Amino acid sequence: MKLFTAWQMQHWDAYTIKHQQISSLELMERASQACTDWIIQQNFANRNIKIFCGKGNNGGDGLAIARQLLTNGTGAVVYIAAFGATGTPDFQQNLARLRSLTTDIHYLQSAEQFPAINEEDIVIDALFGFGLNRPLTGLYQQLVEHINNYAKQVIAIDVPSGLFTDETSNNNTIIKATYTLTFQSLKLCFVAAENAAYFGEVIVLPIGLENKYEDDETAIYEMVSEEMIVNLYKPRKAFSHKGTYGHALLIAGNTGKMGAAVMCAKACLRSGVGLLTCAIPREEFAVLQTTTAEAMVINRKEIPDISKYDAIGIGPGLGTADEMITLLLNVVERYKQPMLLDADALNIIARHTDLLQLLPKHAIITPHPKEFDRLFGESSNDFERMQKAIDASVQYNIIIVLKGHYTLIANEGKGYFNTTGNAGMATGGSGDILSGIITALLAQQYSPFGAAILGVYVHGLAGDWCLEEQSYESLLPTDMVEKLGKAFKQISNKKEA
Repeated sequence: MKLFTAWQMQHWDAYTIKHQQISSLELMERASQACTDWIIQQNFANRNIKIFCGKGNNGGDGLAIARQLLTNGTGAVVYIAAFGATGTPDFQQNLARLRSLTTDIHYLQSAEQFPAINEEDIVIDALFGFGLNRPLTGLYQQLVEHINNYAKQVIAIDVPSGLFTDETSNNNTIIKATYTLTFQSLKLCFVAAENAAYFGEVIVLPIGLENKYEDDETAIYEMVSEEMIVNLYKPRKAFSHKGTYGHALLIAGNTGKMGAAVMCAKACLRSGVGLLTCAIPREEFAVLQTTTAEAMVINRKEIPDISKYDAIGIGPGLGTADEMITLLLNVVERYKQPMLLDADALNIIARHTDLLQLLPKHAIITPHPKEFDRLFGESSNDFERMQKAIDASVQYNIIIVLKGHYTLIANEGKGYFNTTGNAGMATGGSGDILSGIITALLAQQYSPFGAAILGVYVHGLAGDWCLEEQSYESLLPTDMVEKLGKAFKQISNKKEA
């Protein structure tokens, strides 16, 4: 699913109107009916419904929803924010249609006319849609604040009023929706953590926009789909052996941080690598050999020719002492294949940013937002950070896995948002599991981009499988390792279907 800008969404509507030979009013009716059907399915039609409409096409949607609910036998009271502007033609036509059914339409001219909102009311926000390009002020701002202060259940149509579609809305006054019914596809605003307090549960309602537009139109951002993952996945071959699936080297762990190395190694092994060697301090050999019997260990002060390894993962639990800086420099100068860098490897690079220029082509880095900011400079908002990731992926010819609820994989000027995972994974060690998975996939000759996309997806899917037995609070990274088999099997079964 491509994430289009507000401008592209407007053109998608226009393209559909032209190629399906329908009017804009007919398309509005289709979109409104999808919302009305959802409202009825949720049994909200049994509640007192108050619909707040602006005078643009989003307001027209609200008027059409009111008429459709009334036609269905459901009462709805309409409040039109009549703060100066005249309505769009489609708004005016829907208003005329609604007037033929009800006189319960109220025009708000001042704050004194704002209606009381009770806890049991369902409020529908149809003030502004995706085309909004400036913060709300004046009576519109006051109306949104009034709704936020009193409404307990709010359904926003397309986007919550006050929320920009494809740029930061920080410091805006925004409707706090319980549900957002958005049309046809997600918008970029719904994957930004800074907006999480406003859109609630997002429901994408198909409204029959022309598929050809989506197929032909390019977009910087895209949601990772199951179909994409199934196409990437490589089934195991019957006549294969351990050498078929690569030899990975993990450079990880330190005194007091060997857990990171253990988790990373276990995840790597559970993700199909043929052979795994862990370069760790000699005095910590017993930790790996007793917890992870399938892994070989070597003294990281005596790493032999690293070119013999099919993939290298470096960083989890490594530490940032001077000797680790020397080790990292040695590795990135000598190893010319794609590799994965995480955790302390990134912390070292953040203090010695010239190392970015030395990373092998298509190296994969996996920072969380704070690590990212240390690498590439502070960002004032999520949208700026996402754009920086896109730009840096091009500048340094690397793949950036910017971790979050919708983890962003930035590659060659485009961004892909992951669609698996849950809040239970927000715990120390989760990133070590991801590093092990991606390193294993690199060793199996997945392309770096394929390894990053598939690795992040599988990581999240394993976390989702954990919720069969765990709660968000009790989920541990080691639980994810145990569910990697189910995650890979789910993808494999889809491939065979």
